[in-house]
Amino acid sequence: MAVELKTSCLHDLLKYAVDERASDLHIRENKNVQLRIDSNLVQLDFETDTAFFDKICEDIVPKGKYEEFLAKGDLDFAWQEPDAGRFRVNLHLQRGFRGITMRWVKSKAPTVKEAGLPEVMKTIASNNNGIIFITGTTGSGKSTTMAAMLDYINTNFRKHIITIEDPIEYTFEDKLSFFEQREVGLDAASFDSALVHALRQDPDIIVIGEMRNRTTFETALAAAETGHMVITTLHTKDAPQSLNRILDMFSIEERDSIRKSLADAVKAIVCQRLAKKASGKGVVPITEIMINAPIVKKLIFDNRIDKLEQAIEANQEMGMMTFNQCLLEHYNNGDISEEKALELSDNPQALRMNFKGIFLTDAGGIIQ
Repeated sequence: MAVELKTSCLHDLLKYAVDERASDLHIRENKNVQLRIDSNLVQLDFETDTAFFDKICEDIVPKGKYEEFLAKGDLDFAWQEPDAGRFRVNLHLQRGFRGITMRWVKSKAPTVKEAGLPEVMKTIASNNNGIIFITGTTGSGKSTTMAAMLDYINTNFRKHIITIEDPIEYTFEDKLSFFEQREVGLDAASFDSALVHALRQDPDIIVIGEMRNRTTFETALAAAETGHMVITTLHTKDAPQSLNRILDMFSIEERDSIRKSLADAVKAIVCQRLAKKASGKGVVPITEIMINAPIVKKLIFDNRIDKLEQAIEANQEMGMMTFNQCLLEHYNNGDISEEKALELSDNPQALRMNFKGIFLTDAGGIIQ
């Protein structure tokens, strides 16, 4: 028997936010509502008051949980709104007033093409084992990139996929693969405990929403080394920093062993930033892609991580690309402006020369 969903006082606001493709809503007591659209905050004319906030709490806070919120100052829960979708909710106090942040949990994952990602992402997603890192700052589109990869796997392969997330960003319907999605705080106590149990649930692919500590990494590495594929995220800006961030979790005496394990286990590192389109509407992902080709594996194994960017730059025919190569491609296609490309570049001087058709590189001398 179908469960009839309750409509809340937020219905029109949530429906509007979803129609505008907002990722988050920020609702504060006695303040204007703000939406995050294409990574930017947009203020609405609608201003809340205390009575409206009381009604929100009456409508959407789970029974018996409001007292917990008053005692702790924070409460996390999920809400399903008819005709709008599912939302991850955080109710909190700020300066003595109530605030609500709502994250829209998208019900349909984008394809690789719809996400604006290069075709090589399909090859990366086709790995049967190892670790794939998707990295970038908060709000750089990491969850969307992972969802596009999972959609490709779901459409083309028979896999058992377990996701461990906080919060769940996309919900998946089974196609060829079948999913079990676990939300930390609702379905599992922590990333670590959920990951340990996932290994006993016969997964082919384990998706870890965020690599937070040494324990999580060690368990993920053990999973990768025993034939599973692990897809996870890091808050790092590029491939070398991603590897160094992992190594920093360990003592100096342990790092050689971990680095050599990484040389075998890492299949790819995809680093991402979002650029506003030149048209003014929408964003495009700017990616640095490192694939674990023999030269990359050798550089990691030999502790020459500082040479990885040169290896990436020199192997574009394998699907690898640096940020500057990706920025140049999107600029030449008219997707982004010159100003935005230079703003996002780690080496804008070199990119200016690339705009003029001048390419200087010493990448050819790194193989020994």
